[in-house]
Amino acid sequence: MNIIVAMTATPEAEAAARTAIDEAALRGADVVLLPEEDGNGTAPPADLAAHAEAQGVRLTTAVVPEGADFGDTLIDSSYAADTAMVVIGLRRRSPVGKLFLGSTSQRILLESGCPVHAVKVRVGPRR
Repeated sequence: MNIIVAMTATPEAEAAARTAIDEAALRGADVVLLPEEDGNGTAPPADLAAHAEAQGVRLTTAVVPEGADFGDTLIDSSYAADTAMVVIGLRRRSPVGKLFLGSTSQRILLESGCPVHAVKVRVGPRR
């Protein structure tokens, strides 16, 4: 059983990956990082690899076909029989920004073939 994480170079993606690793430890699943760009098939970032190892979770990085749409690749992966969940990171939005959830995030939430866990970075107290 796999948990797929949408990996981008953002704090939100890092939070999503850590959450996916924690969830995988509870479920006895593996975590597959799906990079939006650069890093196709390379080793996972050292800090995430250490977190996964501490949790006893197998962590790998998938290869996204060159020229493929990231959202389509992630959505297609969500329909695989061995995919239990997709984890994505969401940014904090302004009231106007809330009208326009990131288009890729929105597509994943609406079109995924399995449950989607949306993660936000922990912030300070509410203003």
